[in-house]
Parts: sequence; C-alpha cells; structure tokens
Amino acid sequence: MIFGFVLVFSFIFWVWTLADCLRKETDEGNTRLIWVIVIVFTYIVGALLYYLIRRRDYSHH
Repeated sequence: MIFGFVLVFSFIFWVWTLADCLRKETDEGNTRLIWVIVIVFTYIVGALLYYLIRRRDYSHH
C-alpha cells in the first residue's frame, strides 16, 4: 500500500517537473533539451535534480 502511494506520488512529481521544465526553461544553449533528457532518462533522480537546482533559480526572480 505504501509502496503504491510512493510510486504514484513519484510519477506525478516526475510529470509535474517535466511539464514545468517544458514551460519555464529557456532554450538558451539547449538547456531545455538537456533538462528534458535528464528528467526523462533518470526518472525521479532527474526530477529531483531539476527541482532542487532550477526551481530554486526561478524563485529568486
């Protein structure tokens, strides 16, 4: 039961970060493409990295 909840939550978080990247990431130097590749191929690890690194940058603007 708990494993299923974690699995569903991680999938929702992954989809949310991927959508956020596609909407907010600039295409300067292919950063959007690189982040999308990282998020897609590393799943939750890439989503967490994006959230911790890039989202923090946007909150300061």
